[in-house]
Amino acid sequence: MLAPQHRIYACFFLFAVSLGALLARMPDLQVALGVNKSELGLTLIGMSIGALISLTFSSHLIARLGARTTAFITVLGISAILALIPWLGAAPAVFAAFFCAGLLAGALEINLNVEIDRIEAQAGHGMMNRAHGFWSLGFFVTALIASGIRQADISMQTHMAVTVAIVFVIGGFVITGIRNAPARELQEDAAAPLFAVPTMGLLPLCIIGVAAFLVEGAGIDWSAIYMRDVFAVEPFIGGLGLTLFTFFMAMMRLFADPVVDRFGARNVAAGLLLLAAFGLAAVWLAPHAYIALFGFAAMGAGCSAVYPLAVSAAAQRTDRASHLNVAALGQVTFIVFFLAPPLLGFVAEHAGIRISYLVCLPLIVYALFCVKALAPRRLVGRELAA
Repeated sequence: MLAPQHRIYACFFLFAVSLGALLARMPDLQVALGVNKSELGLTLIGMSIGALISLTFSSHLIARLGARTTAFITVLGISAILALIPWLGAAPAVFAAFFCAGLLAGALEINLNVEIDRIEAQAGHGMMNRAHGFWSLGFFVTALIASGIRQADISMQTHMAVTVAIVFVIGGFVITGIRNAPARELQEDAAAPLFAVPTMGLLPLCIIGVAAFLVEGAGIDWSAIYMRDVFAVEPFIGGLGLTLFTFFMAMMRLFADPVVDRFGARNVAAGLLLLAAFGLAAVWLAPHAYIALFGFAAMGAGCSAVYPLAVSAAAQRTDRASHLNVAALGQVTFIVFFLAPPLLGFVAEHAGIRISYLVCLPLIVYALFCVKALAPRRLVGRELAA
């Protein structure tokens, strides 16, 4: 019998497996569509637009549907849509598919984060980083597998078809047992506006989340193309950038909660942001492929727990319902994960792909000044009710 948090962990994992399988094939999708880096990035922006719309308007619909129904629609729906993309063959059609996937991804982001926050509050100890760790673990697993699949010259169509079949089988079993966890008592009577919009109190958390997601997007979306274009390595070595990035991100997230409970979100986030800055600098200046791989590993570890810490802080705010604060934070931060491809692709096309990693550094520095918005020590369970 799976515990409630394990079902949420599995949903994070399956979402990452579906998305990661396609992102790992970005060099092949670029060739199949016959577009340059900038045009590929603009194609991917469809997911950003869809996510923004969903994060703005779907929170009340999610509350009515419940965690299980929303998980069925989003986890399985995203996987099905992404599996169709290799068959489309034209950039406008791929844009439309990413838009639809983005609509579901925004709803998934709200649903899973609110649910794990409620389970976390009941348990009295941290789970948010571990939940996002399974997202990263899913990317690591699919990146590792995809490196071998690309080396074996297996088509995108076959790769994505097998992925969606696995997600449907496992997801159908796991999601069936999801039950709504009770809302935090402090938020039961909170004001609930119709649309989720960021507030001034959320602004520092948004900056922290944007910095983390920009680094994550740079590592996940462009690492394979960076390794190919800068060092002309074979597909397996090129895929190791994504593999190392996701591995170290997953490991840090899976084991971060006790560290945060002991040292506080503020100190942990500051240390991780400094590590992410170091990794970005290493990739920017790398004279050899192995230095770049080391940089991607540091980037993955550095941005690992930063966004989950911002989500926890947003969910624990008492100014309004948690699903609205999480949705509002997601509007600004989650879509950056999908905006990173066009933004960094534009820079890569016009200034070189190395420079696209350099432009992430100023935002990391800015985020360091915002970590004071995080709690010096995590407050869960009875402490929140005090």
